[in-house]
Amino acid sequence: MTRVEELIKEFKEIAYNPKKQLAKYTEQGKKVIGCFPYYVPEEMVYAADMVPMGVWGKHGTPNKAKEYFPSFYCTIAQMGLEMGLDGTLDGLSGVILSSMCDTLRPFTQNFRVAVPQLPFMFLAHPQSRKPEYGIKYTMTEYNRVKGQLEEIAGKEITDEKMYNAFRVYNESRAARREFVELAGKHSDVISAVSRSAVLKSAFFMLKDEHTALVKELNEELKKMEEVTPKGAKVFTSGIIMDNPKLLQLFDEYGLVIVGDDVAQETRAIRMDVPMDEKDPVRALAVQFANQDNDTILYDPTIVTRPLYIAEQAKKAGADGVIIGMMQFCDPEEIEYPSLRKALDEAEMPHVKFGYDQQMVDFGQARTSLQAFAENF
Repeated sequence: MTRVEELIKEFKEIAYNPKKQLAKYTEQGKKVIGCFPYYVPEEMVYAADMVPMGVWGKHGTPNKAKEYFPSFYCTIAQMGLEMGLDGTLDGLSGVILSSMCDTLRPFTQNFRVAVPQLPFMFLAHPQSRKPEYGIKYTMTEYNRVKGQLEEIAGKEITDEKMYNAFRVYNESRAARREFVELAGKHSDVISAVSRSAVLKSAFFMLKDEHTALVKELNEELKKMEEVTPKGAKVFTSGIIMDNPKLLQLFDEYGLVIVGDDVAQETRAIRMDVPMDEKDPVRALAVQFANQDNDTILYDPTIVTRPLYIAEQAKKAGADGVIIGMMQFCDPEEIEYPSLRKALDEAEMPHVKFGYDQQMVDFGQARTSLQAFAENF
């Protein structure tokens, strides 16, 4: 087994067994904080000497969560609540939930009521995030969460600790961005499934530990000769696209992911924390203010993000775009006509299929991906 294969195996074991990671950290005496999507300032958790652990739902069918949600509800929210109700999140010392969309807002309050045993931190980001008043509002929210984290940790989160966390996280984002670029050039050893595992595992590890592995993988890939994909090079977009059964279809039809705008993947690592702000909380607020091109972030033009997707796909050298649209996601559904228009005008072929975490049969995706691949 080559070192690349060993590293990929380690990433997969972590990505597909977060419960084992949770047990590992708690056995070490560390407190773990569940960080739900989106834009939770994990750096503050890290600065409190606790472990931020991503909670993006899980594959399966909601059972207990059905008592709180209608069936036509985003499965990330449904399965996130299910994890709290079925004991999956037992062992956490607290959770941070944000309210970035009309689905997440009621979800946060249902979670607060349904899972009272977990210390709950509510985070309300402003939609008008860029003006000074928006930055100040974000700072108020972050300072409140910071105080709650300090109470759970039993220690003060110092400015020194915060800036150290920024360095750790900025380094992590840089390493993952480099991996995304390298993965598309080495499709002979980095499959779609492997690529996802490397990126997904970051949510279940301390970032310095994860970065060390990613950097080693990047160096190993740099030693190897770049390969020309046998099939089409694609750019993916959506909220989450991590089901191995779905990703195996990419590999089966020779579709090589050369870039993405998936919220759980590259969208999560686009923006570093600025290191030149005197107030570390303001630095985090400015980082959020600088975030753009996301379906759940306010954009008065409504067309900037579709143009951005087309531009990024071309920049990555993609032959086409694959959109995995989360079922019952109003922002994504509302955006799609303008996204389709932008891709058509850029002469960028694309295909769209529905996706959620309850799916076990990807028949629609198989048909769409097969037909798409046959065009190249």
